[in-house]
Parts: sequence; C-alpha cells; structure tokens
Amino acid sequence: MAFCPKRNSLNSLRLILATVVAIAHVGAIAYGNQPRIGVTDVGALAVDAFFVLSGFLITSSFLRLGSVGRYLWHRALRILPAFWCVLLLISFGVAPLLALLEGRPPSSVFTGDNPSWLFALNNIFLMMRQFDVAGLPTGTDNPQVVNGALWTLYFEFVCYVLVVVLGVMRILARRGLVVALTALSGLALGLQELGWAPDIADLYLRFVFMFLLGVLGHLYADRLVIRGNYALLAASVTLVSLLLFTDYRPAGGAAFAYLCLWAAVSTPWLAPGPTTDLSYGMYIYHWPIITLLTTAGVAAALPMWAFGTLALLLSAGVAFCSWRLVERPALGWKDAALPGLSRRRRPGRVAPLPNS
Repeated sequence: MAFCPKRNSLNSLRLILATVVAIAHVGAIAYGNQPRIGVTDVGALAVDAFFVLSGFLITSSFLRLGSVGRYLWHRALRILPAFWCVLLLISFGVAPLLALLEGRPPSSVFTGDNPSWLFALNNIFLMMRQFDVAGLPTGTDNPQVVNGALWTLYFEFVCYVLVVVLGVMRILARRGLVVALTALSGLALGLQELGWAPDIADLYLRFVFMFLLGVLGHLYADRLVIRGNYALLAASVTLVSLLLFTDYRPAGGAAFAYLCLWAAVSTPWLAPGPTTDLSYGMYIYHWPIITLLTTAGVAAALPMWAFGTLALLLSAGVAFCSWRLVERPALGWKDAALPGLSRRRRPGRVAPLPNS
C-alpha cells in the first residue's frame, strides 16, 4: 500500500466525512429525514469511515510513540479540550439562547430537571448521559437533543484504549491474532443480523469492528494492493450489502474499509489537504448550530439547499475558531515533558499525520 505520511488525502477525507455527517443532520434536525442507502443512514456510513481511518492512524501513532502514557496523552489532547469546550458553550451559551428563542427566560435553563450546568458535568467523561438541556430543544425534529453528534466520541476513545490493550498484550505484533479478533467481531455482528444472537453490545461491536479493519489496514500496509478495479469491486460489494441487509457491516464492512483506504492514497487531487484541520470542529459543533437555526425559524424561511449551505458555512466558521483557539494550542502540548511520560519515539510502519 503506497501510503505517504506527508502527502495523502486523510485531512481532506476527514473534513468531507464530517461535512457529510452535518448534511445528513440538517435533514434529520430541520426536516425530519436524512438520506439513506437501503436502511443505513448516509451519516452512519460516514461515521464508519471515520472509525476505519482512525484505526489506521491511531495504530500508527501507538507504534511510533512506543509509550502508553505518551500515546494516551496525545489522544486526550486531541479529543478532550474541544469536547469540554463545546460542553461549556452549550451549557452557558446555546442553552440560554434556545430558551430565549422558545419563549422562555434564559435563566430557566439553570434550574429544574436536567439543568444546563449538569449537562457539562454529566457528559464530562465522553459518555453522553444527558442529551437535553432543561427539556430543550422542543422545536426541531430531534426534540430534547441539543447535540446528537457527540455520543460517538466515547466509542472512539474506547477504541483508543483497545489499541493499548492489543499493544500491551503483544497482539499487535501478531497480525494473525488481530485478523482473528476482527473476524470474531464481524461474525458476532452477522449472527445478530441473522437473529441468531441477542443484540448485546451492538454499538461496541459495530465501532470496534470498523476500527479493527483500519488497524489491519495499517498492519498489512506492506501487503495491501490498492487498485482502481479492486476499489470498484469493493464499492459493488458495499452497495449490495447496503441494499440487502439491515446491517451491511458483516458482509460489506471489509469492502467498505478497503474503499476508505483506497481513497486515502488514490485521490491525489485531495492531497495534501488543508493545513487547518476543521474536521473535528465541524463534527462537534454542527448539531447545535443547526438546532439554533431551526429553532429560530430559519429552516422554515429558506429552501433546504440554502439552509444547509448556511448551516455548513457557520459550522465551518466555528470549526476554524475551535482549531485556532482550542485544538491547535492543545496539540502544542503533545511533547511536553511531564512526569511519567516518556518522550522516546520509535518508528512504526507508517508515520502518522502531525495532528494524530
């Protein structure tokens, strides 16, 4: 697999995927529907692609750093500061404004059931335990969900920890064991799809399976053949799986993961991508922005394409501020000399992007 760490399409692809998720949520929040292929939401496909690419990059980061503490420090810096920032902005900015738009006193969000200050505390450790703020919003097609995009971040961090477990147990050094673990995850999903097993931990299985496919992409990068005709075959398998099954992943997940990796190395027109990484900010901020606009009546006043364009532009603007004011400064602490964190690095098979 001809992957160049300095010239690839990963930054562009992640921004495209975050934009696809935002577009899907425009329909879900403002109009009560979102695009689907078969019964699978297009937004869910984009999230699956995020996990595949994340598995590829995060494995690279872990092998390169050679330190569990330093690796977890990097991962925490990448995900937590901006996440905590959005929690605070929702609690003390978005929530009072939503109350005002819905004809309630802004101060009402700080009292009663599920007050706004509790929103930040309940969700501080990534697992989303509270989705509404004082019963708001009520004027969208996803009522009482002030940010429905954040829930996947918990599963992302679970996968980060999974890499640590696989590394410490030396499983990453035995590629066949990772293949077996990935196959077992896919088999469990398949048994659930067939109704032969209860839907236990289905979200964990979904995200772990897609993430492990990305891990395998890194571990077998020296053997993975990337060709356009293979990508076309993978696209066909993915499409058929989407159309035939409720859960396309057991039959089409591997093919979809191949498509993601093909796109990372075979789209030179998207490389090297933007130096300002807007993907994470776009992902975590688009939902409350769409919710505010919808509650304010903008969705009812504009055609869907115009409303969607406005929402994306505003989300991109906030994402730019998030990158410049929160994310990039936080990443500047990656190599800080901290007690218990080794600064030693060792090369892996594929070097990660600078912000990984």
